[in-house]
Amino acid sequence: MKDPHRRRAGRVRRATAPTLVLAAAGGLLTATTAAGPAAAAVNCASPTWKAQFYANTTFGGTPKLTACDKKISEDYGTGDPAGVTLPKNNFSVRWSVTRDFGSGGPFRLSAAAQDGIRVYVDGVRKIDLWSDVSSTRKKTADVTIPSGKHTLRVDFAAWTGSADVSFGYAPRTSADVDRVKPLAPSGASATYDTGTRKATVRWSANKEMDLAGYRVYRRLDGSGSWTRVSGSTPLTATSYADTPPATGEKYYYEVRAVDKAGNASPGSTDKPVTTPDRTAPATPTGLEAHADLYGLYVSWNPVPDAAGYQLHELDPATGEYTLAKDLTGTTYRYVVTPPEALHSYRVLAYDAAGNRSPLSTAVVSDGIDRTPPPAPQKLHTALDPGTVDLYWQIPASLDGELSNGAFFTVYRSEGGTVGADAPKVKCAEYSRTGGSGDTLDFHCSDTQWALDTEYTYGVTLTDGKGNESGLSNTVTVTTPDRTAPLPLVGLRATPRADGMLLSWDAPTDDDISGYHGLMGMRRADGTVRWLDSCLDSSDNPHAMLCIDVPDGQTLVYTVVARDVWRNALSPTDPTVPTVTATELSLVPPESVGSDTGPLYGGGGWTGVEDATKLHWRCAGEVCGTVTEYRVSRWNPLTGTYEPLHTEPAVAGTTYYSHLDETQPLGETSFYRVVGILADGTETAAAHPWRIRPDLA
Repeated sequence: MKDPHRRRAGRVRRATAPTLVLAAAGGLLTATTAAGPAAAAVNCASPTWKAQFYANTTFGGTPKLTACDKKISEDYGTGDPAGVTLPKNNFSVRWSVTRDFGSGGPFRLSAAAQDGIRVYVDGVRKIDLWSDVSSTRKKTADVTIPSGKHTLRVDFAAWTGSADVSFGYAPRTSADVDRVKPLAPSGASATYDTGTRKATVRWSANKEMDLAGYRVYRRLDGSGSWTRVSGSTPLTATSYADTPPATGEKYYYEVRAVDKAGNASPGSTDKPVTTPDRTAPATPTGLEAHADLYGLYVSWNPVPDAAGYQLHELDPATGEYTLAKDLTGTTYRYVVTPPEALHSYRVLAYDAAGNRSPLSTAVVSDGIDRTPPPAPQKLHTALDPGTVDLYWQIPASLDGELSNGAFFTVYRSEGGTVGADAPKVKCAEYSRTGGSGDTLDFHCSDTQWALDTEYTYGVTLTDGKGNESGLSNTVTVTTPDRTAPLPLVGLRATPRADGMLLSWDAPTDDDISGYHGLMGMRRADGTVRWLDSCLDSSDNPHAMLCIDVPDGQTLVYTVVARDVWRNALSPTDPTVPTVTATELSLVPPESVGSDTGPLYGGGGWTGVEDATKLHWRCAGEVCGTVTEYRVSRWNPLTGTYEPLHTEPAVAGTTYYSHLDETQPLGETSFYRVVGILADGTETAAAHPWRIRPDLA
């Protein structure tokens, strides 16, 4: 049985006026009875609930009362909930509110009621506890609300007995549930106060219910990197004052919202401010003063943002530093005559706005040249059998040093480094070899060394005051030897259609740079008259082709190895191997080289594998009556000359040629050329030939 004495907290007290203004108990703010003239004019400012009271459980007819509630939390007991002619049983209340949820996100709806309660989001039912009960029931629903404005509605019905109702909604803010970023703050603006040197950023409040606060960021114009300037704790206000560096540069500000789950919004619209330049450049560092060939030289490191520098020199009479020179560069030189009194300098930098840095630390110099010149550069070597040639460079700006007594010293040590006690090299030849405009080139020939020995070289430059530079880069070489490679082993000769192929076993020497092959004829006394050289194979380092007409000659062949120092055995050395072999016999019956005229053929070959032109010439008066020349090529398979080409005769021309692009690779081709006279008769034939060697 329901308790008739249940507390009626939140009940609306009866009033005589149509509009009721009530205390906060129960959350009711204003109420208008249905009979009042302004019943339809009740507007509740979001997020206040609009409550409508009905004298039935179907929300039918005109509400008996319309009111504004801060919250839904009512205990009606068994009495009249509105205090204005509502029944104690069978009444209903409808609450509704439309509000901006910002970016939206996950929310929890919490409802409790005796008797019935239904909860809607944008008209979609999310909670449904709709029955007459004897005790309070509770239910929650987790929902995701999209961004922007949405309407919540709570329907409550009391049928019999005691009645109570409560409802609330709140964002779920745990990081594992809320992954929705807040909306970017709107209405951003930025102003700069030159008096306080502060930039004030303002923005509109976000609509997020789970907002933790705001963060303000700053970046330099032209930079894509933002720096948070508002500290680690999110701001709860909607403005922030920052003090950007007064460098005369433009800065941009943006604001980002942060929710309680740690999600950060995109940045607001970037807002610029431009600061006045009241920041001095940094104090110059690296100040040095020393003498060289050209006088006293003062230098320092460049300073970013500096428009110029002021060099100050100590006045011995006053003990004060006074301006010596206003400069845009970072060096200053003037002539002094040593010995000279001590000079003390300090330097400051200034920017385009006139801001000046403090003076640097002082530097002192006496004007005496104690500065070594720079070391020579790009030392490299070239070896000949009798010399080690050294080459190096120096900057062209040091030409004056050379004119005032500067000199080079070449050091050499055995082994892979230049030792501290390395002896000096006396150059057999020392010369200046030119330069590229910015550099000067030099050369030294070292001839005093031991054979087959590892040496390392380095070069220094000493100026006219005796200051020696550091050592150049070093170069390590192994000097030549005088020992020829050993005789080759396994020399073989294989006759081919383009000559004789020589091959041999790989040698054991490790410094061979090439080979020299020869072919010759053996004399009656057993000696050999060498006739011609052979060509290296293009893909086999241990093979050569001795190109010759395959006319069945028996010849002598040899190959000697040559090392990197051009050492090689003489072909007449008795240890050098020879091989005697007979060429193939491929010459056709009409002999090559025995032309009787008026046509004469030529022959030959080249050291490339491409086909080359065959040549012939015509001599005598009959040549003027030749109308054309017919070229045939010998086919050893058929034993005949087969037509190949017809060349028109040209008046006044005696020399002719033709490129036989079909000549086989690795073959010797024999040709027959005849001239055709006007009456159709032929001249005696010419017999040109071409060898197309296969060096692969």
